[in-house]
Amino acid sequence: MKQERRFSCLFECQVVGLLLPNQTVVSTIFWQWLNQSHNACVNYSNRNATKPTPTSTFLQVYFGAVTSAVSLAVGLNVLIQKANRLSPATRMIIQRLIPFPAVASANICNVGLMRHNELSEGIDVLDENGNILGSSKIAAKHAIMETAFTRVVLPMPIFVLPPIIMSYLEKLPLLQMNRRLLLPIHSLVCLATFSLSLPLAISLFPQMSQIEVSQLEPEIAMATDCKVVTFNKGL
Repeated sequence: MKQERRFSCLFECQVVGLLLPNQTVVSTIFWQWLNQSHNACVNYSNRNATKPTPTSTFLQVYFGAVTSAVSLAVGLNVLIQKANRLSPATRMIIQRLIPFPAVASANICNVGLMRHNELSEGIDVLDENGNILGSSKIAAKHAIMETAFTRVVLPMPIFVLPPIIMSYLEKLPLLQMNRRLLLPIHSLVCLATFSLSLPLAISLFPQMSQIEVSQLEPEIAMATDCKVVTFNKGL
């Protein structure tokens, strides 16, 4: 429970930082680095741990994941800033929405890189009694795809709704006269959307997922009479 609270608080701080207006290249790099470093640790901690991962491999994958995330985010921001055909108002709206495609795309890269060894080694699949039937690369592919999809759904309301809501709230006379209220109100809006989206994203796929035996490797299908087996997809 304490770990979940720490995760929520840290992620909320990252969301507020990523959605700050008038981001510079340096601030974009910092917040994306912090967000993807956190995501890399979460992906590693919640992976299917039936196959050990050496620390050296984790570090190599971590630097690859963070580099891809930061490069993508900075590239999108620079591209929008150089788009002279866009009006200032349109550019501001697009810049506020950039964190979602940047974070969502980077999350997919992060999950794939952090758990790529599962694709080559497979993950354990279990029968209805909890007995290990073998390692399946097909189940590993399903696990990573489900996790990546969850990581796309999770930031969707968080990075789309607050910019839209704040664009209306900032026009209120109260906030125009008291600019200091923008940050705490922005934080509350992010907290509300995060509280709603996190349970939704995690509930899309249970941690112990199921797959039909007919979809798995022949050697696993021949080792059981079960029609459906389970595997730990991670979070």
